[in-house]
Amino acid sequence: METNFRKIIRYFFSGMLFIVPVAATGYVIFISFSWLDNLLGIPYPGVGFVIIIAAITVFGYLTSNLAFQTLTTWFDHIVNRIPMVKLIYSSIKDLIGAFVGDKKKFNKPVLVLLNKENNLHQIGFVTQSDLSELGLKDMISVYLPHAYNFSGDHFVISKDRVTPLNISGPVAMKYVVSGGVSGFAKEQ
Repeated sequence: METNFRKIIRYFFSGMLFIVPVAATGYVIFISFSWLDNLLGIPYPGVGFVIIIAAITVFGYLTSNLAFQTLTTWFDHIVNRIPMVKLIYSSIKDLIGAFVGDKKKFNKPVLVLLNKENNLHQIGFVTQSDLSELGLKDMISVYLPHAYNFSGDHFVISKDRVTPLNISGPVAMKYVVSGGVSGFAKEQ
């Protein structure tokens, strides 16, 4: 009787392992679609999402053209002259640019020695490899993302405490953000 009960418990947890991530993902997508549709006042589920994706794609196409790049450069120049707006706009633009576009920043994964005594390391990403303008010749700038979060820590650290890793940036980021659960399997 006890072994049957253990099998049922094991089956239950196996089912949870499959159903909970699927249900949570579906719920987040549904809530996002509903929020966008309500924001735009569209009565059909998902249409708001399609409209926003299409609009972003059209803007991406336009900003890729030389004629529109002049307008984009002019807009950036104007926005970067407004004190508080500059801080917000440039920070968000740089953060998004770190993940997508031509100036990706999280493409140099490294292993950082945080505590030599306890042999404590953390995976991070080199964001600036030359800090000589600050008078820091042998230092680099490293971003250490947090697990299961959209945040992290920024360290200026000695180059000798950093070891480059032979994995891609997306694989390293997935590993760190998942708390090491995802492993180092390459993206398909």
